[in-house]
Amino acid sequence: MDLSFCHLHNHTSYSALDGAAKIEDLVLAAKADGQSSLGITDHGVLWGLVDFYKTCRKHDVKPVLGIESYFADDRFDRTPKGKGHSDLDGSDKRYYHLTVLAENNTGYSNLIKLSSDAFLEGFYHKPRADWDLLEKYSNGLIATSGCLGGPVLQELLHERFDAALDKASRLQDIFGKDSFFIELQNHGLVEQVKTNPQLIEISRKINAPLIATNDLHYVNHDDHIGHDALLCCQAGSKLSDENRF
Repeated sequence: MDLSFCHLHNHTSYSALDGAAKIEDLVLAAKADGQSSLGITDHGVLWGLVDFYKTCRKHDVKPVLGIESYFADDRFDRTPKGKGHSDLDGSDKRYYHLTVLAENNTGYSNLIKLSSDAFLEGFYHKPRADWDLLEKYSNGLIATSGCLGGPVLQELLHERFDAALDKASRLQDIFGKDSFFIELQNHGLVEQVKTNPQLIEISRKINAPLIATNDLHYVNHDDHIGHDALLCCQAGSKLSDENRF
């Protein structure tokens, strides 16, 4: 079974400032495009879920509720480390990114608990979940191998295929054969072109289904101007800076 999914980074999620889409505009655009469902995966928080859910139901679009969780091997570890996934450095990171989706009401309840414990117990620069929390709250949840900032891809980017395979296998053990997907993205990035074949190989080795995803940060093409300004606010840079993020 192959699925497709969009990462909607809609709100000014925790310290992220990378989503500029208004919920109703986005839902209406999805419906006009013939999409039957739409997902939300803000960075580290669930603040937008209720408004998103109500708006989707209002316009007869199925809401898929989730989170792009900040993930660490040990949520209690406060050792000073790297700055995060933008460094693409799997050796000294504070956190990774991990996409988790609610499959049913039980999953939604566990998604809330996972996010709450990440704040209450795992907060260190970001609200972080870890392996123990994933195991504790996996019931009713679906997970993917993640984006370039995810634990699996970080290993691949550093030429550690066996380690990537081990992490994918561990996630599959936690969430189950039918609830863990190998995630493929293609935003024209060299790193994704390089690692997608390796991800497909991992999916075959552990018999995990594929899911094709795409980051979504604004609704219409012309919105990229405002989104550019939002990223400048995030990074503390200026529109005149040619080397800005």
